[in-house]
Amino acid sequence: MRRTLLKLPLLALAFGAFPVLAVDEYKKEIVIGTTVGDFADMVTESIKPQLEARGYRVKLVEFTDYVMPNLALAEGALDVNCFQHQPYLETFSKDRGLELSPVTQVPTGPMGLYSGKQLQLDEVKKGSTVAIPNDPTNQARALLMLADLGWITLRDDIDPLRASEFDVADNIKGIRLVPLEAAQLPRARQDVDFAVINGNYAASSGIAFGEGLFLERSYDFINWVVVRSEDKNEPFVQDLVAAYNSDAFKDYAVKRFEGYKYPESWGR
Repeated sequence: MRRTLLKLPLLALAFGAFPVLAVDEYKKEIVIGTTVGDFADMVTESIKPQLEARGYRVKLVEFTDYVMPNLALAEGALDVNCFQHQPYLETFSKDRGLELSPVTQVPTGPMGLYSGKQLQLDEVKKGSTVAIPNDPTNQARALLMLADLGWITLRDDIDPLRASEFDVADNIKGIRLVPLEAAQLPRARQDVDFAVINGNYAASSGIAFGEGLFLERSYDFINWVVVRSEDKNEPFVQDLVAAYNSDAFKDYAVKRFEGYKYPESWGR
């Protein structure tokens, strides 16, 4: 079904001169938003060439936060984004009243606990500072990992995927949590004893997963490619999903992103 021109409000101007697209069944330009680093590399190194071979023009827009990519997608400044796991998407969409849908998983670097001023796990002591993400779902993710590590326990009467620093039942090691914006965590290592860092920001900062003192075990936080719900059955979305699940992309990702968690559908 043909749709009229999307009107891009002032939000789009924040990203600089987004074209106004006539989105219909003959759509030939796809604007993809990702966070800086591995998800952007996946687009430029594998997804974009595949889509261009199908006749599309592909534009990549990179972000350094977890808020603007969803707002830009909802407003029409992007056609698709790739940076978030499903718990974050569901919480963000509900809080903002957005109609966004996940369409396929992507390889995702594990969250990890990395050294700061202290170099080993056994150096943790009462008052040790641990930097964690300040956005709700990634903070919950970090707390689940610290609980798995045995440094804290969480209250039994909460949804663990929505846990906050106020839901710590027992601070076993007596650590002091320091919530920070996720993108700042790699740089914060010099100021804290330990830092819990998202996989994409670790990778984009040149931090090898092998440096992690403890890596996330849960598979609840594999990231997704996301589109506006009204577009999820559009041909361009089907072509995008096909690219992310092609043998070419799988072979590329396994070699390029060693140590990542791969989509469940890959069976690897």
